[in-house]
Amino acid sequence: MNIFVLNCGSSSVKFQIINTDLDLFETDGDRCIAKGLIEKVGSPEAILTFQTEGGEPFKAVEPIADHRAAIMRIKAWMEEPTTKIPGVLGWDDLHAIGHRVVHGADKFTKSVRIDKEVLSQIEECVDIAPLHNPANLKGIYACTEIFGEKIPQVAVFDTAFHSTMPEEAYLYAIPYDLYAKFRVRRYGFHGTSHRYVAYRYRKMTGKTRDKVNIITLHLGNGSSACAIKGGVSINTTMGLTPLEGLIMGTRSGDIDPAIVEYLVAKGFGSMTDIFNLLNKKSGVLGVSGLSNDMRDLEKGADEGHKRARLALSMFAGRVKKYIGAYIAEMNGCDAIVFTAGIGENGARIRSMICANLENLGIELDEELNAQAVRGKTMRISKEGGRVEVFVIPTNEELLLARDSVRVVKNVERLW
Repeated sequence: MNIFVLNCGSSSVKFQIINTDLDLFETDGDRCIAKGLIEKVGSPEAILTFQTEGGEPFKAVEPIADHRAAIMRIKAWMEEPTTKIPGVLGWDDLHAIGHRVVHGADKFTKSVRIDKEVLSQIEECVDIAPLHNPANLKGIYACTEIFGEKIPQVAVFDTAFHSTMPEEAYLYAIPYDLYAKFRVRRYGFHGTSHRYVAYRYRKMTGKTRDKVNIITLHLGNGSSACAIKGGVSINTTMGLTPLEGLIMGTRSGDIDPAIVEYLVAKGFGSMTDIFNLLNKKSGVLGVSGLSNDMRDLEKGADEGHKRARLALSMFAGRVKKYIGAYIAEMNGCDAIVFTAGIGENGARIRSMICANLENLGIELDEELNAQAVRGKTMRISKEGGRVEVFVIPTNEELLLARDSVRVVKNVERLW
């Protein structure tokens, strides 16, 4: 099956076409046969970057009015005689569309086929995910308008993997009525990534799902940690929204909630202004005043930039704190898994996070750590350590494609 995987942001459309099917899952015979990104959607100067399997990238700057126009532009590129996608000549050769949907609240505990009722329920989640779900919905609306029911569409939710958290983990210590009436609770995010690397860890070690007891660290511009015990998520750092938890690129992570009232009283601005600050101007960017890119911060730290050094220390310290908390909650774990942009590329950050955790059984092999680069799966801990440490590349698009196959063929999820 050829699955069109779509990840829509507010002004971007990212896609892959993945050839996969049930019989390819165990052998990893899946192939990404085309991929691309359209940035600055809604602009007269949108940036297009498309590429077929083994082909040269196609790059252009063109006006792209909206998400529907972006998807139609992808269609036009697919159908150009010079575009050679193995087994795909046009829309008729696509068998399903898999959409990344950030927030499914407690309505969705697994990936589902999109129909009118599902679409309505996703729309109901907008008020608790105003930065993400509206963008995801734009892609669904566009595909529904273009295809109707011709091609089945599947929603894969970032929150679904965390639906196994127990009440004591997902509830906040606020009046219970706020949960009962308004569903105020921790939902967690990056579930697609945490689920994927947990699956890869299981395949790599030969363990059965119920024997997977690990802490996964998805570290990128958005970051989260997940405690996985018996193969399921029992706790995670992000909450009602992706603002809670670890320090991130531009998000504050955990703060005293009274800070919001304090800033309002000081005349800093409106609630909207403050939450814009916490989401877009905080994190390592806010601390350093320099950048939200770890490469810039490391360079700055090496050049004596004190706040860059501070931002790195704070970022690593918050991750370290949650590792300790989750090891206590799980009564020990077998492995720590780093993934995503910083997790896969950041040898320095990995070293800072794991430093002085020997009493917990965590000891990096610094030579192996230095060798770990993006796209490479490897152990980076010392041989024989009580807790192993791995770098495992994430592949959320592949999981979206596989879940789309499962849903369309009505096969229970196997990970």
